[in-house]
Amino acid sequence: MPNRSDPRPDPRLDIRDDVVTANGNWQVQALAQPDMLRQIRSSLQRASRQALRWDLSQIAALDHIGAQTFWSAWGGKRPEALQLAPGQEDFFLRLEQAGKLELPRPTAPARFSLQAVHQASLALADHLLGFIGLLGQLILDLGRFAARPLRGPWKEISANIYHIGFQALGITALVGILIGIVLSYLSAQQLRTFGGDIYLVNILGMSIVRELGPLLAAVLVAGRSGSAITAQLGVMRVTEELDAMLVMGLPHGFRLIMPKVLALAIAMPLLVVWTDAMALFGGMMAANLELGLSPRYFISELPDAVPIANYWIGLGKGVVFGALIALVACHFGLRIKPNTESLGQGTTTAVVTAITAVILADAVFAIVFSKVGF
Repeated sequence: MPNRSDPRPDPRLDIRDDVVTANGNWQVQALAQPDMLRQIRSSLQRASRQALRWDLSQIAALDHIGAQTFWSAWGGKRPEALQLAPGQEDFFLRLEQAGKLELPRPTAPARFSLQAVHQASLALADHLLGFIGLLGQLILDLGRFAARPLRGPWKEISANIYHIGFQALGITALVGILIGIVLSYLSAQQLRTFGGDIYLVNILGMSIVRELGPLLAAVLVAGRSGSAITAQLGVMRVTEELDAMLVMGLPHGFRLIMPKVLALAIAMPLLVVWTDAMALFGGMMAANLELGLSPRYFISELPDAVPIANYWIGLGKGVVFGALIALVACHFGLRIKPNTESLGQGTTTAVVTAITAVILADAVFAIVFSKVGF
């Protein structure tokens, strides 16, 4: 079928005396016509078995698709006698330089080996040494900051407190209320069976103030702010801003790491108090609906049910969790390589490692303060 939208004739082949002459339009628009490409390939295969010489100088228009069609019929190599028009040589030269397309070999499944264990141990040791070095640099920067507080990065600290603390109030409040409702509802069902409705305040108070409040706030901050810190440092690495800071004499630790650690150490205890209040509020509302405990009774019994030492333990957890999250996020952020793949992997690893570190630290707190606050 002729292509009415293009005045140039359709592609065709003429075979005379072992010479194949190509004519017409050998561009993708012409080859894409119904049944055209199948007919052309059939003619090319038949001609490649008979012809000794090829003349493409009569072609009206040729593009990469047309050149690839000839190249496939020739078996991936140029015929011995080939006549081309000016401008056609570039197409076939690129095809020659490209060579054959080789698909990557499927990788063998990972197996347990001493070499894999050795490499994992070296990587773990490298991360531990880097983290210890980062911690040491932080201590030096804190000493410098304490010696000259007026020259400290106060704007960076306040900005990080705003982004990490204030902007996280909404999500922590929502999760805290939902956790309080769920915990109160499930506990009320069990306590009603044994007639211990009045002990719901003790269960909610101790579990939320001592464990769930700090842990929930830390997990949310690790996923929200920890990933943002790692991504920020990673983008600065990709855009070479970190190198520019060193050239200008601005140390990374004093201007980037220390403000984030201080901001998280300050904001996390406040978020813990906020999360505790929201979770207790949700539990109080659920207790009122499920067991009929009035909010007045809940609030009056809460100070006796939860000793004051548990509040201090929760605040201490907030400080430690915040510093851990910031250090882990900065550690992986500074190790990101200047490419987008490393940025994504580093951010994911930072969040997972920060949450794991928080849980381990919480276990240490539980062991150390096992006899305090009861």
